[in-house]
Amino acid sequence: MGHASSKSPPEEEEGSHLSRLKQKLHIHGHHHHRLRRVFRRSHGNGSGSGASCLKLLAAEDFAGIALISLISAEMKFKDKWLACVSLGEKTFRTEISDHTEKPVWNSEKKLLLERNGPHLARISVFETNRISKNNLIGYCEIDLLEFLTRDSDSDFEVFELFDPSSSSIVVGKISVSCSVEDPIETEKSFARHILSIVDYNEDGQLSFSEFCDLIKAFGNQVAANKREELFKAADKNGDGVVSMDELADLLAIQQEKEPLITCCPVCGEILEVSDRLNTVVHLSLCFDEGTGNQIMTGGFLTDKQASYGWIFKLSEWAHFSTYDVGLNFGSSASHILVFDRRTKRLVEELIDGKIVMSMRTIYQSKIGLRLIDKGAKELLISISEKQGRKMNSAESAKDIPKFVEFFKDQLNLAEVKYPLEHFKTFNEFFIRELKPGVRPIAFMEHDDVAVCAADSRLMAFKNIADSLRFWIKGQKFSTQGLLGKEIRSSNFIDGSLVIFRLAPQDYHRFHVPVSGTIEKLVNVPGNLYTVNPIAVNSKYCNVFTENKRVVSIISTAEFGKVAFVAIGATMVGSITFLKKEGDSIKKGDEFGYFSFGGSTVICVFEKGAIQIDEDLLANSSRSLETLVSVGMKLGIATRKQSETDLPNLENFVLEA
Repeated sequence: MGHASSKSPPEEEEGSHLSRLKQKLHIHGHHHHRLRRVFRRSHGNGSGSGASCLKLLAAEDFAGIALISLISAEMKFKDKWLACVSLGEKTFRTEISDHTEKPVWNSEKKLLLERNGPHLARISVFETNRISKNNLIGYCEIDLLEFLTRDSDSDFEVFELFDPSSSSIVVGKISVSCSVEDPIETEKSFARHILSIVDYNEDGQLSFSEFCDLIKAFGNQVAANKREELFKAADKNGDGVVSMDELADLLAIQQEKEPLITCCPVCGEILEVSDRLNTVVHLSLCFDEGTGNQIMTGGFLTDKQASYGWIFKLSEWAHFSTYDVGLNFGSSASHILVFDRRTKRLVEELIDGKIVMSMRTIYQSKIGLRLIDKGAKELLISISEKQGRKMNSAESAKDIPKFVEFFKDQLNLAEVKYPLEHFKTFNEFFIRELKPGVRPIAFMEHDDVAVCAADSRLMAFKNIADSLRFWIKGQKFSTQGLLGKEIRSSNFIDGSLVIFRLAPQDYHRFHVPVSGTIEKLVNVPGNLYTVNPIAVNSKYCNVFTENKRVVSIISTAEFGKVAFVAIGATMVGSITFLKKEGDSIKKGDEFGYFSFGGSTVICVFEKGAIQIDEDLLANSSRSLETLVSVGMKLGIATRKQSETDLPNLENFVLEA
């Protein structure tokens, strides 16, 4: 075996062999078609621009390709189970297991690891006995970089699965294995895959005829015309065949000189850049589909999307529902995706379907807004006030467990200062305090560093014009309209804008983002529209300039004047401030709280006063909200006098 007499297929069979080869290369192409479609949208601000499904890497950013396998689990009851693994903006799922309490999947997937990219993988396990929606039972989070560098003799590790509503409750265990390829092994792995496809006699080497079939399958006519020259270049030892190592060397050398592969034969992606690393990574991940192993299904953005039952899949197919990142209108608005800054992955915001439908009806159409203009504004205020009174009644306490159950995956009771029994009304729970220390303040001793003001979904823009281009679609939004008539808005012309949107499940106390003195506190009366993106992204509605709000001006040494605007929303009966005019405040101090409902804080900085963190600006430019917590770093003051004792923050993103 492995010598020059490697048998070639008969000449008359060349066409059929080539046909079978191309069929093998494309056998999993339908999986990648969907994956490419999803990520082209998400990298193009929702506009469908032709961005590659794999981001181009610099060599120093490449940490390897991890092969993660979900082997099996032990649950506390019998069901049909599926598991998902999420990393960054990609989610993959296993097949559904048999009806058992010990599901076995043996399902694997290769994941690209970047040194400064996402490395905290979330594994979610769902029961599948629901018709329209599968139920999340347990999850765990695995730091892949730590896992891959652990000192262990075992091929796998067992992780505890936690109840989504409380990380102190264990609901099962899952066995996971993970290994990593270095760049050289990645190249060899790719070469091994394609060699095996055209190695008709399975001797581990390519004859000239087999080599020619491979070059033809690449679809590169220039390379096809040079096949004799390329074969001689590959056959370094002159034995008349090309080994796997020789093929890997040829692909690597040619990719930097004159690429053999200009179009991925699996997913059809155009490989526009003559870059060895990115091409090999792309092709290795694509060819992973052809290994014959049980490969997880991809093309999902979140574990929620991956777990939905057949009714959702039918509605998605019929375009009644869809997933996307960015500005969402119509049916797309029924799913709100945000980027979790801590875990660096996409998550779906939970919101009741009936509420979504009513908001779309009202805020995404001229007819709906005309109804509001004809008296519904007063109705919203009346309903909000009535709901506020109800949530302050002792009877409302019975709604707390149902609320916790609905938001169990996005509400961590372990952080709450008091147990649920402590709260005598729903509003007491809604404005709950957290345990000391669970929200550390970034660089507490450095007033040059601004921090996030709320547990929220954040959008940040260098100026008002950017906010109107990427997010706020109301036709009358302006700084003057936001701050009201009593505040001198000229200080904030062309200033930076940061929006903190609080959802009902969030910790609803807001904190001071900068240190200074409260110069003014002004109440601005108004409506109580929802602050949900469905309304904010509507061109028919001006949520931020028409809603009830309280505007405070903070005078600082580092950032100049900062406007802090607390905006009420539907069901928010009151905005309570715990500080008053003239008070000195320290960043991270508790500033106030919103009563029941969704709500928003907007901070406006003077022009050029703050350098907002790049990751926040980058997500916002994609119309993608970033999930942040109180105290996370927001940005740095740009005034010269503040640079003297500031620590090196060049590579800093956030504090854990």
